Amino acid sequence: MAKVAFLGLGVMGFPMAGHLVAKGGHDVTVFNRTPAKAKAWAEKFGGKTAATPKAAAEGQDFVMCCVGNDNDLRAVAAGADGAFAGMKKGATFVDHTTASAEVARELDAAATKAGFKFIDAPVSGGQAGAENGVLTVMCGGAADAYAGAEPVIAAYARMCKLLGPAGSGQLTKMVNQICIAGLVEGLSEGIHFAKKAGLDVAAVIETISKGAAQSWQMENRYKTMNDGKFDFGFAVEWMRKDLMICLAESRRNGASLPVTALVNEFYAEVEKMGGKRWDTSSLLARLQR
Repeated sequence: MAKVAFLGLGVMGFPMAGHLVAKGGHDVTVFNRTPAKAKAWAEKFGGKTAATPKAAAEGQDFVMCCVGNDNDLRAVAAGADGAFAGMKKGATFVDHTTASAEVARELDAAATKAGFKFIDAPVSGGQAGAENGVLTVMCGGAADAYAGAEPVIAAYARMCKLLGPAGSGQLTKMVNQICIAGLVEGLSEGIHFAKKAGLDVAAVIETISKGAAQSWQMENRYKTMNDGKFDFGFAVEWMRKDLMICLAESRRNGASLPVTALVNEFYAEVEKMGGKRWDTSSLLARLQR
């Protein structure tokens, strides 16, 4: 059993922190910007709450974090009442936010200077993966920091791997989102084409999903897409945030991402249609306007 703080109780963080108690058996203290959410979590899982990230981090072996973006992360980690101000020497900060590789390296340097460890560990698997404790966790950081944190992360992970030094987890998450963007657009166009061609979409997918066209998106999203239902996963506004991170990084490293840039524009159109909170499979809705 470890003493763990969890900062950020959104649709991902709430169940992830719960698994640390229910599956991991850890002593967990939570912080959320909305205190009522922290109180609800404590009532459900039996952990403790703290008024600030600093207070939550004090005396903990591990501090987990899952917030919105780079600025949110800087605030809860390195702000005046941030976790770094309360962390003890030798503790480990594990960041599950999908953020830039730049902020990961920045916080890793600050943590090292202060005498504790940092791991950037963005996740994939969406809300369902968080609730079921089967997330894929992509990590960047020092090997010793990862070795200590991996058994704790295991409470909500199906796959967890160290990919390299600080920032490598975030860069791997970018690869993940780049791949998903193209897959969802391809599936959307395929379903759209099948409908226009007068084909039985279900029969078509049943057939091609047994071949080279198969994907997680096809297996798990085609039915709801075909029914015009788009409230089953990762929101468009979150995907756009992630794709903008990918495109910014590509400008730094020289990678060419023409399809990613195009799909990001398509998602912007979905937002204008009122689909900011629709899931990412709503690219089909844009084609069927």
